[in-house]
Amino acid sequence: MSDATTADPGTHALKSTSTTPGQTEVSLTLWDGNGVRTGIWEVTPGTFASTRDGYNEICQILSGTGTITEPNGNSFDIGPGSLFVTPAGWEGTWTIHTTLRKMWVVQNIADTVD
Repeated sequence: MSDATTADPGTHALKSTSTTPGQTEVSLTLWDGNGVRTGIWEVTPGTFASTRDGYNEICQILSGTGTITEPNGNSFDIGPGSLFVTPAGWEGTWTIHTTLRKMWVVQNIADTVD
């Protein structure tokens, strides 16, 4: 077992949906089973678009700060201790102020349909 706040998630790569040159991210899956996955993710400062296509995600911010803005203009600040859900179909823009790390749990929608 590792500490999610200090575990080495691996090597950062350029964030494909970033509008900020040089912004990077890394994700480390810690468990994968029965349509549910969990892990840690880290991203450097910058802005990027995000869409939840076909999955729900629970996010717990471990470190860093940012602001999430939804298409309707609503926004909320996130930082250590923030807990929120981005349901399937959700869209938004993340602006990362300081390198951010989150613990995530993803549920694939296709695995919940009977």
